[in-house]
Amino acid sequence: MRPTPLARTAPARLGVLAGAAALIGVPLAAGPADAALTTGAVGVVQDRLAPTAMTAGSASTASLTLHASRCFTAKTVGVGVRDAAGTNLDFPGNASNVRICPGGTTVTTGARTLPAGSYTQFGFWQDTAGGWHNLPSRTLTVADAAPGTPVAPAVPAPAQGKALTWAEEFSGPIAWGSKWTGDRSSAYRYGNHNPDDNKLDWLAPSAVTVSGGAATFTATPSAHTLENGKRAWDTGLLTTEYSSDGFQVRTGDYVEARVKLPSGTGAWPALWTWKDGNNEIDSFEYHPDNPNLLELSNRIRSGLKYHTDANAIAPDRWVTVGTYYGADSVDWYVNGAKVFSDGTGVGANWSAYPILNLSLSAGQYHPAASGSAPVAFSADYLRVYR
Repeated sequence: MRPTPLARTAPARLGVLAGAAALIGVPLAAGPADAALTTGAVGVVQDRLAPTAMTAGSASTASLTLHASRCFTAKTVGVGVRDAAGTNLDFPGNASNVRICPGGTTVTTGARTLPAGSYTQFGFWQDTAGGWHNLPSRTLTVADAAPGTPVAPAVPAPAQGKALTWAEEFSGPIAWGSKWTGDRSSAYRYGNHNPDDNKLDWLAPSAVTVSGGAATFTATPSAHTLENGKRAWDTGLLTTEYSSDGFQVRTGDYVEARVKLPSGTGAWPALWTWKDGNNEIDSFEYHPDNPNLLELSNRIRSGLKYHTDANAIAPDRWVTVGTYYGADSVDWYVNGAKVFSDGTGVGANWSAYPILNLSLSAGQYHPAASGSAPVAFSADYLRVYR
C-alpha cells in the first residue's frame, strides 16, 4: 500500500490420467483407503482423502495422504473439488515442494465452505515439469445446515458463476497463526513497521478485536519511536502471509469486504494485496480528509481511479467494496455497482496475499495522526469467490 499523492479535497485437472493402472490400496488404521493409482515411474498412491462429508456454511479443511514407490519432490499437492457443472472449487492453500516417499506424507489445506449439494473430490499433484496428475475421485456430499445454523452468504452479483472459496466473517476470535498474521508483513521494511511508506504504523495483534460479528482495528499512540524520530502508533493489520493456511487470492477471483470508514485524523484504512515485493492491488484506500473518495489502484500494470460518491462514501458509514482480479482488467465495485475497470488486469498467473489494515498517515500527503485519542476502523466480513 504505497501513498498516492492527492491534493486534499488453475488449469482443469479433472479426468482420468492417461496410462494410469489401478492397484489395490492398503487401508490406514485411521480409516478406509481410497482406490490407489500408479503414476509413471514413481507409483504415487492416494491412501486417504478427507473430509468425507461437509455441512453447508461450515468451513472445513481437507487432508490428503500419499505415498510413492520411491522418494521424489512434487511441485504442488492439493485437493480438488468440482461442482456438477465442472466449476473449479478447490480447497485453498496447496502445498509446495512436497517430499513424497514410501513411508507416506500428509498435506492439509486451508478451509473453505460449500453450498449444499454433490461434488467431485480428488487429490492432485504437479510434477517439476509443470504437468498435473489427478488421483482417484469420489463424491463429496455437502448436507443442508440444521435449522438456525448460519449458512454461506448468497453470491453477490459481481461473483455470479463463482462460489465462496474463503471467508472471514469475524464471528469469533481471530485465528492468529493458522489463518491470519498480525505482527509482520513483507510489505513493511522492518517487518512490523515501515516509516519509508509515510506511515506511523507499529503492528500489534492486540489492536484487532472482535465483537458482535465485526472486527475493530484500533490505533493508539505507541511507546515505540520510528527510525525517522517520529512517534509510532500501535495499530492492526491482518494478512495471510506467514500463516499456516497461507491463503492467496489469484487471477479470476472476486474479493468483497464490508467496512465502516473511519473519521479520525490520520486514519488510512485499506484492503490490498502483496507478494514478492509487489503484486499490489488496492481494493480501496481511504483518508477522512477526502471524506467522499476511495482510491482504487492497480500497481502491477498501472491503473488508478479516485472514485467519489457522497451518497455511499463518508466517515463513520458502512460501505461494501469489491474487486475482480481479471487477467486483462481489474474491476472495482462499490455497494455492488461497478465503478471502474482499468483495462490492464493482473495477468494470467497472478497471486498474492490479502491484507486488511488500518495505517496511520505521517503527514506527507494527508494530515498526520496526532494527539492521544484512539483512531478506529471496522470490518464486517471479507469474502473471496472463485
